Amino acid sequence: MSNVCHLCDKGKVFGGSIVRKGLAKKDGGIGLHVVKNNKRTFKANIQKVRIVEDGTVKTVKMCTACIRTGKFKKA
Repeated sequence: MSNVCHLCDKGKVFGGSIVRKGLAKKDGGIGLHVVKNNKRTFKANIQKVRIVEDGTVKTVKMCTACIRTGKFKKA
């Protein structure tokens, strides 16, 4: 079972964490400059949930946003 949501297919997303250095222009400096751009991954908050689907009990992985919606029946 992969680490994606059963309902909305939310999973891992790639992005970056930008590091800036310097004094802002409004504070009298010459502005913020980008020093580094670290690659990172943003992971969805995936939980295991037991649900009733087609009359049978299944254990599936869901993101917490979908769990809060209640669009399924818990076992």
